[in-house]
Amino acid sequence: MIPKILIIDDELKLLKLLGMILQQENFDVKEASSARSGLSMLDQFDIDVVLCDVKLPDAFGVALVKEIKAKRPTVEVILMTAYGNIPDGIQAMKNGAYDYLVKGDDNDKIIPLVYNALEKVKENRNRMYEKQDSSISFENIIGKSAAIFQTKKLAEKVARTEATVLLTGETGTGKEVFANAIHNASPRNTGNLVALNCSAFSKDILESELFGHKKGAFTGASSDKKGLVEEANKGTLFLDEIGEMPLDLQAKLLRILESGEFIKIGETKSSKSNFRLIAATNRDLKEEIHKGNFREDLYFRINIFEIHLPPLRDRKEDIKVLANEFISRFANKMQIKKLEVEDNFYQKLQSSEWKGNIRELKNAIERSMIMMESNQLAADNLYIEISENPSSLDMYTVEKQHILKVLTYTKGNKSEAARLLGIGIATLYRKLEEYGLK
Repeated sequence: MIPKILIIDDELKLLKLLGMILQQENFDVKEASSARSGLSMLDQFDIDVVLCDVKLPDAFGVALVKEIKAKRPTVEVILMTAYGNIPDGIQAMKNGAYDYLVKGDDNDKIIPLVYNALEKVKENRNRMYEKQDSSISFENIIGKSAAIFQTKKLAEKVARTEATVLLTGETGTGKEVFANAIHNASPRNTGNLVALNCSAFSKDILESELFGHKKGAFTGASSDKKGLVEEANKGTLFLDEIGEMPLDLQAKLLRILESGEFIKIGETKSSKSNFRLIAATNRDLKEEIHKGNFREDLYFRINIFEIHLPPLRDRKEDIKVLANEFISRFANKMQIKKLEVEDNFYQKLQSSEWKGNIRELKNAIERSMIMMESNQLAADNLYIEISENPSSLDMYTVEKQHILKVLTYTKGNKSEAARLLGIGIATLYRKLEEYGLK
């Protein structure tokens, strides 16, 4: 879908200029000259990113950020000001703004920044709570190694109980897949499995997402809202990146785990919910306790049954099996009927460390299939890194062609291209300019 960008600015010339610049990127641009009309557009359209002036005729942009985020938690807001005011910038970020720009000085940063904000929007939407895929089972967890076999065996045992589960392990090891499988094999599988990534939201929004709020509890709370703990009643609540949860919310989570009671924002009486908790983290929670970032009592409450997911480097015998699964998926996606995979492709897979684990492997294979010639996957196609400083004409040519192929594959979607290339969107823009690619 075409990203929708809302610009709110009472300087009409600048409003039109920014609109023209963003439209050149094939964005669907909406324009408003006041906070009131801007908020109205948020109700009418599925906006992704808001570019908002700090000084508006009917609102202060820094304060408006809170109202925008309350209406649309996944929207990212970039504030613009004619004057660089450090306290305003700090407060804007606290209120949930994505970034704070000075007009004129930072014009060249706007497009890369919007693309970065769109990436964050995508993450926000992926991490918003949702009813999870009921088809995921332990059979969907690919691998025959002893490490993954033992992990699955533990998970299958605890799934049949009501015990709280703590999933630990590095990023990309499949914690969300395990959470789905545990829920679907549990006595609560007829209830909802709702999930939330605790690192995706500011404290205020995270509290509202978890516990809900009453109409009028804060600016922008135009109706009652159910929280995740209520949605998960008689089901399972999956809290990913629980180590990122603010301390005061940790205390509220501990209360509901111990008593089954919680209080919505703006409410005076308590409500009840009966759910099973599955938590996940890639942090060392004992170390976070030592640093004062995580409550020890909550740690003991959620660590009733810990399952550590092994990194891919400790289950290398599973790499080929996983690779073949991803190759099959992408072949279907790319409508490739005949595909030959050379042995040296698998050999290079086996020799890599895969610090990003299964997620990195999946991205590398998709990238390789974009780069292959004549439907033949070879080691040369695999994991071509984008160098920050090309040292030769050959490297320069290879990198340029690589970027072109990926952009063609993504139909010009730069944020998706940056993801596949394994670089930031700002780096991609710098390279497009360096190679004269428009």
